[in-house]
Amino acid sequence: VQLQASGGGLVQAGGSLRLSCVFSGRTFNSYVMAWFRQAPGKEREFVAGISWNGGNYADSVKGRFTISRDNAKNTVYLQMNSVNPEDTAVYLCVAKNSPTGVVSTSRWWYQYRGQGTLVTVSS
Repeated sequence: VQLQASGGGLVQAGGSLRLSCVFSGRTFNSYVMAWFRQAPGKEREFVAGISWNGGNYADSVKGRFTISRDNAKNTVYLQMNSVNPEDTAVYLCVAKNSPTGVVSTSRWWYQYRGQGTLVTVSS
């Protein structure tokens, strides 16, 4: 499995950004997809995840971020609205084959990880 993330950049506080992650190498539909982020000096943290059975969000992004997937394009998206400087981090796309469709918030549960894309929010 290969994951290719893109869409990061510099955005002002209050603005929006959309991240994309293209999946290849296996059957996309059976994989749980998620976004994690890691800010300098901090632990990697769960942001949002999605399966055929629904989605899950960290409390810190609920109501601001939306995760979605396009199974025809093998792509998962993270729409980030009303961003603030605390959202500054490297965002990582991860995946796990999960027939149950359960979305885990643990970074150790996922099988595959793509390279990160940097999001910087200026105040």
